Amino acid sequence: METPQIGGYKSIRMEMEPGTYYWCSCGKSSNQPFCDGSHKGSSFSPMAVEITETKTVSWCTCKHSANQPFCDGAHKQLTPPQE
Repeated sequence: METPQIGGYKSIRMEMEPGTYYWCSCGKSSNQPFCDGSHKGSSFSPMAVEITETKTVSWCTCKHSANQPFCDGAHKQLTPPQE
């Protein structure tokens, strides 16, 4: 099984309108937290997420959350690369 690439080291908090959104599960999207098709050729597929009412959510970008596609703080256990 492939391991996802880390798309970011913090969540992205957004107010979402009702609708269907496609969360990037591979970590390669340049449009985090949403899919841009970068998973093509891998074993990953975007996760369809149905938002039924306007609300604020924290999207996971590290791809290690146990509550995918939403952040559970797992990124706090990861070490960002040194710049």
